[in-house]
Amino acid sequence: MPDPAVHPYIPNTVPRVRAEMLAAVEAEDIEELYGAIPERLRFRGQLDLPPPLRSEYTLRRHLESVLARNTSCADVLNFRGGGCWQHYVPAVCDEIANRAEFVTAYYGEVYTDHGQRQALFEFASMLGELLELDAVSMPQYDWGAAAATTISMASRLTGRGVALVPESLSPERRSIIEGYCAPRLRLETVPFDRETGLLELGPLEALLSDETACVYVESPGYLGTIETRAETIGELAHAAGALLVVGTDPLSLGVLEAPPRYGADLVCGELQPLGIHMHYGGGLAGFLASRDDDRIIAEYPTFLVGIAPTAAEGEYGFGDLGWERMSYDQRGESVEYTGTVQQLWAIVAGVYLAYLRLPQSSDLWNEHYGRVLLLKSALVALALSCSALRWRHHSSARCMTSTSPRRTARASRSSGPASLEP
Repeated sequence: MPDPAVHPYIPNTVPRVRAEMLAAVEAEDIEELYGAIPERLRFRGQLDLPPPLRSEYTLRRHLESVLARNTSCADVLNFRGGGCWQHYVPAVCDEIANRAEFVTAYYGEVYTDHGQRQALFEFASMLGELLELDAVSMPQYDWGAAAATTISMASRLTGRGVALVPESLSPERRSIIEGYCAPRLRLETVPFDRETGLLELGPLEALLSDETACVYVESPGYLGTIETRAETIGELAHAAGALLVVGTDPLSLGVLEAPPRYGADLVCGELQPLGIHMHYGGGLAGFLASRDDDRIIAEYPTFLVGIAPTAAEGEYGFGDLGWERMSYDQRGESVEYTGTVQQLWAIVAGVYLAYLRLPQSSDLWNEHYGRVLLLKSALVALALSCSALRWRHHSSARCMTSTSPRRTARASRSSGPASLEP
């Protein structure tokens, strides 16, 4: 009869193994390991849980019955978005993601993870080409984390303590930014026009001051609108000595101008649209990017992967750049903390970007993403217009006056980025 205390999926529950582990750390029992936890935080009773399912067959049937209650995105098409979107994922993305040298690899050393650094370098190169920027970091947890980091970088670069963010920002992303930046800088909210979804320039200009580190805008934004006045926003920010930080969906850059063209100094966004499944909301990875400026690079808290010639003529190696600027080297003296979190998704995003360069993928990009992006933007503009008009008790007939997607397809060009002089 099997020991009921031994769990079939957790080897360390075997009494002999547990005893060996306790002996190795010189502990009398498990309770000794929990001694540092205050008694008021410990639960001494038994959790009200059903008995364990020890049969693999029974467990599988149970999980399948639970999952069958869900409405799967494999069965229906949804446009909810909200930070995690349903996109087509080419089979090659899954094939590469599940290769053993990638799927199980911790972000280790170049001599153990063969090929990983090169794959990450290729990802950064292709995303940089799409963004028209030189430096692209290894990913963070999600778009919210990347936005918080870029805003913090802007604060350090300018020596200022206020960031202006749009009222139309995702509530979840706003919460992440507030929590991350609270010790260092204050957020002030810029209202948006309910008819167009665009930021209101008058209030923005009034909020700008010599304390403003940056203006953060998103295009496309959380509500789906394209910020057609981004260049003007950038000019206002730069005139006040602040930086322009832009958050973007990288897929949109197949039809929209790259953020540096309208004055962006720092760019961030979400990699999930680039060949990554939704995974119940967990397939997320945020990126941040900038031009190759020593002052900016010094403020990156994340991994940067580069290429260099080796001792063998014609051969190149890939490795980490600027290790001394990271928390791995600085520890408690570092400006921010970073960890090895989403490297696998960077590799998948790189595979997806490479796939889009193939001739057979042209229809996927041009016909699907371009048309869907512009259609969604036009529909959101129409919905916002109708909502605002109903709120103002105007005639519903005016709901037909929406922004033309042809006019919003591209933002105007900028004469160049702002100076980073404090």
